[in-house]
Amino acid sequence: MLFLTIWSIHRPSKSTQIRGFCWSNNTEIVFVTDQAVEFYQISPEKKSLKCLKTFSLSINWFVWLPVNCVLLVSSGIVGNTLNPFQFKPSTVNRLPKFEVDLPAVPKPAKQTLLQRDVTMACLYGIVYIIVLRHQPRGGSAGAEIVLYQLQKESPAKKTNILRLDMSGRFAVNTVDNLIIVHHQASRTSMIFDINLPGESDNYIMCHHPVLSPLPIKPFRLFLPPAPSLPVGTEKTEYTFELYSDNWIVFQPDIIIDAKLGSLWTVQLCLEPLVEMIPNKLKLIEFLVLRKDSKLVLLSVCRQMLIPGHQATLVTIAQIYDMLNDVYKNYQEAETQYLVHSVDISSRPDPYQRSNKVILDQSDMYTHVFSVFENAKNISHKFMVAVLIEYIRSLNEHQINVQHYLYELVINILVNHNCFYQLHQFLQYHVLTDSKPLACLMLSLESVYTPAHQLALDMMKRLSTANEEIIEVLLSKQQLLPALRFIRSIAIIDTVSARKFLEAALNCDDQMLFYTVFKFFEQRNIRLRGSPKFPSGEHCEHYVHHFESLFGTEALGDVQSS
Repeated sequence: MLFLTIWSIHRPSKSTQIRGFCWSNNTEIVFVTDQAVEFYQISPEKKSLKCLKTFSLSINWFVWLPVNCVLLVSSGIVGNTLNPFQFKPSTVNRLPKFEVDLPAVPKPAKQTLLQRDVTMACLYGIVYIIVLRHQPRGGSAGAEIVLYQLQKESPAKKTNILRLDMSGRFAVNTVDNLIIVHHQASRTSMIFDINLPGESDNYIMCHHPVLSPLPIKPFRLFLPPAPSLPVGTEKTEYTFELYSDNWIVFQPDIIIDAKLGSLWTVQLCLEPLVEMIPNKLKLIEFLVLRKDSKLVLLSVCRQMLIPGHQATLVTIAQIYDMLNDVYKNYQEAETQYLVHSVDISSRPDPYQRSNKVILDQSDMYTHVFSVFENAKNISHKFMVAVLIEYIRSLNEHQINVQHYLYELVINILVNHNCFYQLHQFLQYHVLTDSKPLACLMLSLESVYTPAHQLALDMMKRLSTANEEIIEVLLSKQQLLPALRFIRSIAIIDTVSARKFLEAALNCDDQMLFYTVFKFFEQRNIRLRGSPKFPSGEHCEHYVHHFESLFGTEALGDVQSS
């Protein structure tokens, strides 16, 4: 009923040909005739239309991109002048027109660029006009696809060319930022990714398919038996004809068989591609750009560490740099988003903000480096080299390394008695100083004696672990080094005398207890002019113990009197 009301109000002239219409939203509609683009606002309550804008121009055909509300209309005798319009609620912007290159202009001139050879797609957040050229310029063999990037202030720019190296009938879908080109004669499809490297002349990037042309996976349907057949008759298996003459392709990912009345969506299966792309660097580069590839990515990274599938350290290092470059960019974008966003709960997922899959340290530790656990067939030298490469990459990208990665390196070295290498890693700061790492080193003293001193040295370098150093020294009954340490960092006046006296008492060494007691008596004299301990320090028990060992006359106040 709404459709009839619209046309009764529109009243096109008898000479006007209606090319079609597009809904820009629920209450706004665009009519395309052979003479104009007309933009209307619908008032359902009043059952009326309001014309918001009209653009008069001669139109051959049009293409509509719903996800971005972009309309592309063809004009001119040969049809290669394309006029883009972008629609937003209650507004429309006419973008600069541009001309599509043609291999040759026919004489006499006639429409050469047809609607079936032009489509639009949003790839990596950018709108492209996709033009199929059956006869490429320059004498190239086979057809090619030319991509024009839509611009706001200037005519669309030719940016990419896809080499098909085939001739015949083609159809185009877009799936997960990939261009899928179906070729009917060979019954195969080609996958193109414009974000992967190609051949460039500094102006246009030329691409070949990511893989050799492959057929779509066959689709089978089990039909119920006809009512006339006996009960218990098995279902009939029906195999659909692929690349049929009856196929009609709609953007972005729809295929309709007009004869059968069936509709499919094209989807990408990532798992089989792992074996089809032997170059691991190229494979990772491709998978990082796919929306649902995280588990496959982790599987590939894990597989690269298993004997029989191991990649070289050079390749592994390049892959870790690639992953951490994405990781770092995400971290920076996340920081900016949190700084400028009011509603943090509504922020999009990482892939939506970066168009790349993020593998963080937790992912790598849990799903990739876990292969090193109980890995008797993997060389410990290889394990350590891989982890050090990952840590190097994190450091180069200025990403803070989580302590569990250092712990994994240390455990592997300790389990294989590689203490000299561990010592070197710590001494030359391959493993960055941290409190958790220092505590781990302390726990290794029983198997590697120098670990204790290495831990203390690390804590001193941190300069934020003074309390931890004191606790370690006291726990090891190294009271004199502990006293020298608090003097070196000038915290004598603030440390707890009771903690030191208790440790001295537990050492069961009278002279050591005497030394510690006298050390804090001297502190009391310097701070308060008296050797007595303030009642708030609760040192009465230690004073009585001192008296029982050395007599009352040994106390500072008695001596001073």
